[in-house]
Amino acid sequence: MKKKLIFMALLIFVITFSILYAQNKMAILPMHSLGVDSISTQTAEYLLNHEIGKLTSMDIIPQKLTSEIVGDEYCMDVDCASEIGEKLNVEQVVSCGLSKLGDKVIVQFMLVDVAARKILITDNMTSTSIEDLEMVMKRVALSIINQKPIDKTAEVGAIVKSENKSFRRRKAIKFTGLSFGYLYPQEGYDEKDRSFSFDLRKGYEITNLAIGGQFAIRHGIATNIYISYLLTKTDLCPYIGGAFGFHWVAHDNDEKKRTDGFEVIGSIGIRAFRTYNFQVIMNIDYTYVFNDYDDQAIVFTIGLLH
Repeated sequence: MKKKLIFMALLIFVITFSILYAQNKMAILPMHSLGVDSISTQTAEYLLNHEIGKLTSMDIIPQKLTSEIVGDEYCMDVDCASEIGEKLNVEQVVSCGLSKLGDKVIVQFMLVDVAARKILITDNMTSTSIEDLEMVMKRVALSIINQKPIDKTAEVGAIVKSENKSFRRRKAIKFTGLSFGYLYPQEGYDEKDRSFSFDLRKGYEITNLAIGGQFAIRHGIATNIYISYLLTKTDLCPYIGGAFGFHWVAHDNDEKKRTDGFEVIGSIGIRAFRTYNFQVIMNIDYTYVFNDYDDQAIVFTIGLLH
């Protein structure tokens, strides 16, 4: 009786360990191609493995082991992928193929849940050239890991050439922007109510930062240099930042106090359509002017960047 209990305990342990171990593993099947040369296919396969490896915490089965199990079999259906996944003892299986059509390369892919034998995501994307496959593989990896349609995975640094026709951009850009809104005094400003605010900004945006200069009309005239940290690479991009400059504040200066002074600013906001050549920006500033009035205000503006 005691031996049976020990055996059952060991069996339960082995089964539980196998299930938990499988839940942390993924297999990426060898990439098959139609009309695409073998070197480009192997490169695309390496890029896909590399990009998925960067995005997931799951263990990726070594390509050599996967190739030994799959052999020359072309697998782009649920049953086939699930059977291979069971042999490799993994939770998910990725299958991807390339097809040449004129100068274009169509990339088809799917992600399969092995235990449930169902497709979690399947989609395709067109590369306008072999050279564009690097960017396409980044998007395929994003689609697989986030389990989103590929057109929902656009982000700065991962825009393919075919999307440029929709005004999406591939690289960092210079921009010019105009914004309008209101300044709401918190301290100083002769205790007046809100006043109209307008600003013109120019700058340069890179992967995670926007840096530039700003000229503003807000209860006087202000100029500053600002920097913003962009929190995402997607179309809806919150940011935080700050600025330093000089503000000539308009006061009823009967007391002959100094109305101008250096200004520090803390900013939060959102950039919409960040992967496009134009953006909508909504910004909130808290400003503090080092003058005799200690002018402080909240400034809300909305505008366009191009």
